Amino acid sequence: MASVTHPPTTTLNTDHITFSQTFRPTKSHPFAQVSLPTRKNHFSPLNHSIVISGSALGITATNNVNNVSNNTARPSLADFWREVQGCNNWENLLDPLHPLLRQEIIRYGEFVTASYKAFDLDPTSKRYLNCKYGKKRMLSEVGMSNSGYEVTKYIYATPDINLPNMSNSSSFSSSSGRWIGYVAVSSDEAVKRLGRRDILITFRGTVTNQEWISNLMSSLSPAMLDPYNPQPEVKVESGFLSLYTSDESSSKFGLESCREQLLSEVSRLMNKYRGENERLSISLAGHSMGSALAILLAYDIAELGLMTVFSFGGPRVGNSEFKNRCEELGVKVLRIANVNDPITKLPGVVFNENFRVLLGGRYEFPRSCSCYAHVGVELMLDFFNVQNPSCVHDLDTYIGLLRRPKNDEVLNQQWDGVMNSFLEKARELISSSQTMKILPHVVTACNYHDLLNSFSRDIVCSWSDELLFGLVLLLL
Repeated sequence: MASVTHPPTTTLNTDHITFSQTFRPTKSHPFAQVSLPTRKNHFSPLNHSIVISGSALGITATNNVNNVSNNTARPSLADFWREVQGCNNWENLLDPLHPLLRQEIIRYGEFVTASYKAFDLDPTSKRYLNCKYGKKRMLSEVGMSNSGYEVTKYIYATPDINLPNMSNSSSFSSSSGRWIGYVAVSSDEAVKRLGRRDILITFRGTVTNQEWISNLMSSLSPAMLDPYNPQPEVKVESGFLSLYTSDESSSKFGLESCREQLLSEVSRLMNKYRGENERLSISLAGHSMGSALAILLAYDIAELGLMTVFSFGGPRVGNSEFKNRCEELGVKVLRIANVNDPITKLPGVVFNENFRVLLGGRYEFPRSCSCYAHVGVELMLDFFNVQNPSCVHDLDTYIGLLRRPKNDEVLNQQWDGVMNSFLEKARELISSSQTMKILPHVVTACNYHDLLNSFSRDIVCSWSDELLFGLVLLLL
């Protein structure tokens, strides 16, 4: 069963997506690029970088925001949810980390953890690469029966990569859709505590071989999710875009793309709760690759209202134009990242938002579509365990550190200099002639040979990322 990636410039069928009069678009947009009545936009582009060590979470090393007075009475979440969701870009909430924001970050992280716990990796199981449980009991099966949310839809992603003999089951195609996450909505009882109806969308991180290869496809491709306003200069990582837009249209009963599934369900829930639009939030949470999909969805439906992405250990998703466009649309992203997590350095290890070139006698950021850039406000953690190096990207470790801000067992000093040395060796290896010979074979499954022949600047900029990603896998 082959998967198909729809060219973003193609006008997509929106017949199955309907909006009530309340959410009627003010102009023609594909899917959920929909405008609500004019609302105040609180977004102003910021580049906070809050660093929190494992031994003193809540005591920051660097910041660009003012401290919140400890004498201020703590508001309830019901009264403070818009600020926690980032309506003011988390100003005054990160230094020190506000208790309510800490609580919500942990809570959304647990919803992402649930997607890992429920994912069936047993090749002999009938539910292989799907969720182990039905929607009604999934959260209770993973220990979240009191979460106050009800799962409404499972989401599947179809990698546009066909690897033969990757499954023990002859009936399972390597290009079939995999369970990638779920949509849930808060119950009436939870609404009282949260202060609003919350539509939650969560994505797990990379697990399958095809997903790893999608991560390796670090060339930039035009997003062009809106055919009426394509903006070809806005580019995103091609592997993430493929996971988001590929479907099984070649099969009679094939799955819709991850994008179509999500937009259809979000539209349905927005219509269902249209009377609560003033107290309605859309929260997206993902880990690693899942955070990239969450950001793509947020970009796609940014005009629906207050929407927040909680990104755990997420990579860069697009170029600087993508970042700027997200800011224009008011996409709220809180990036929770470990300073020692190599995945958060990808793609764009060299060509990123910090890259500068000498222009007119001074160093400036190049106005190029080839540089990756992170989106949103950063909450930086700092942890490493020399006995378990893979912990630097582990979601449970992220959540555990947030739960125990005074945990002194995290050995940060052991990591000093290792990351810089690691990156330097990767760059040296990239430039060697032997590497250039083996690189096309490493990524043969991506059909990368055709891309290498095109020799575009975007591809050249991505070579270092793909090699580094392979080295990261070996390290972890």
